[in-house]
Amino acid sequence: MIRINALVCFLLFSAKIFSQINYGSNNGKYLTIKNTKLYYEEYGKGTPLLLIHGGFGSIADYENIIPKLSEKYRVIVADAPGLGRSEYPTNKLSYKLLAEYQSELIDKLKLDSLYVLGWSDGAVTGLVLTKNRPDKVRKLIISGANYKANAVKDIAEIKKWTNPDWIEKHWPKWVENYLKKAPSKDWRRYINETSQMWFEEQYFPKSDLENIKTPTLIVYGDNDMYTIEHGLEIRNAIKNSQFCVIPNCSHDVFIEKPELINQISIDFLQ
Repeated sequence: MIRINALVCFLLFSAKIFSQINYGSNNGKYLTIKNTKLYYEEYGKGTPLLLIHGGFGSIADYENIIPKLSEKYRVIVADAPGLGRSEYPTNKLSYKLLAEYQSELIDKLKLDSLYVLGWSDGAVTGLVLTKNRPDKVRKLIISGANYKANAVKDIAEIKKWTNPDWIEKHWPKWVENYLKKAPSKDWRRYINETSQMWFEEQYFPKSDLENIKTPTLIVYGDNDMYTIEHGLEIRNAIKNSQFCVIPNCSHDVFIEKPELINQISIDFLQ
């Protein structure tokens, strides 16, 4: 009974520690990449697992899944250039540029090989990274990915998010948080460059997907902002891939179904 009580106390204490962690503000470190200071944090030990967050986001996008994943892996996650605590890049945002930052992060941390998990814009970045670095990426998990603009279900809704005036009126907390954390403070530049990136007809040729040989897990919510048909197109292009649809879930799988996406991810990686 004493051992059981001690175990319960330990688990409760561990849960309390994790609940107190302010992801994205947790005494992380900076790497200088392309003359840009990139902020990142690490959790746990084991095989490196690089998390790449989505547009408008930060390390905190993954606050619901880092605790569980860090029990099994060395979780590494950075604020993307121009977001969170990372500086804005000199060059205009593009998925190619975002993937280059992640690639140089891998090299600067001297990672022999790793797993990659990306969501939304981070999923697109993960695809580009994996195609470019088959020498490093052992397995890839992507959630809510697209490689062309017309994959979105409601283009009018997405266009609202690329209007700085609409953002200022409807997402004032996001603007406030950006001004508080981001070194550049230039949130309007981020909106403008992101909109150009999102609405390119095609981010990269389909042949890039066909050239990916890395085992890949492709995840969508059944009510994702991108069509399931587009997800199947990506799945069919990447021959060594698996496809998963999470029921009763939107694009925000890491907020709505963290326990399920954790278990699916761990099963795939193991």
